[in-house]
Amino acid sequence: MAARDATEEAALYGFRQEPGDSAAPDVSVVTPMFNEEGAAAALVAEIAAAMAGRAFEIIAVDDASTDATADRLAAAKADTPQLRVLRHGANAGQSRAVRTGVFAARGDIVVTLDGDGQNDPADIPLLLAALAAADAGPRLMMAAGERRERRDSFGKRIASRLANRVRSGLLGDGAADTGCGLKAFRRAAYLRLPYFDHSHRYLPALMRREGFDVAFVPVSHRPRAHGTSKYTNLGRLAVAIRDMLGVMWLKDRSRTPKRVDEL
Repeated sequence: MAARDATEEAALYGFRQEPGDSAAPDVSVVTPMFNEEGAAAALVAEIAAAMAGRAFEIIAVDDASTDATADRLAAAKADTPQLRVLRHGANAGQSRAVRTGVFAARGDIVVTLDGDGQNDPADIPLLLAALAAADAGPRLMMAAGERRERRDSFGKRIASRLANRVRSGLLGDGAADTGCGLKAFRRAAYLRLPYFDHSHRYLPALMRREGFDVAFVPVSHRPRAHGTSKYTNLGRLAVAIRDMLGVMWLKDRSRTPKRVDEL
């Protein structure tokens, strides 16, 4: 989907970007949530603390939770005025929740992190620094976190390691951990990418397909303190093969002009 088309789609959901808005934040932090009532308020507070001193907004996207997540987020707005809460009318999945947040974002840079609290908001400045590094080329559009010392179960770590090796070998995206939800990217670049369910796991490959560069940054990982995982190894396997074939097709069907000159 082209950037203009994506903006038009965003308008269908009521999100309109106003160029030159002096009140717009520099960074929009997007966190998708589904049944995270135990983690929601604390995570918002941590994000706000990590972003102190910057012009930022937090966009929490409640993916039609069936618990009190929406109530917890609504209450958190009293302590965090930078918080915006969006709620899906029906459960649409993590990739769509991320996309909803990016559509609504007013910042030129978007940071995403999982809503379960396992990504540490204190790592956000590391990604922003990598994206803005003095030696970063003009085509660097994403800084992606790679978790060190995973705090998941043994079975999940092994399955993730195997899946990442297979994906990296087939797609050549250079990523060792695309399952990490902590990423920073330029909003305009994201809006040029094709969208499909589970696309959030393939953002480095999709960015590189578009001709952009991606930096990888080691980040920490925390054990889940509340709620339960929304994914299982078998559930991921059931869709991973189909998704992989789809992304391979997208790569094969991509052609680039290398550069565009106006004469």
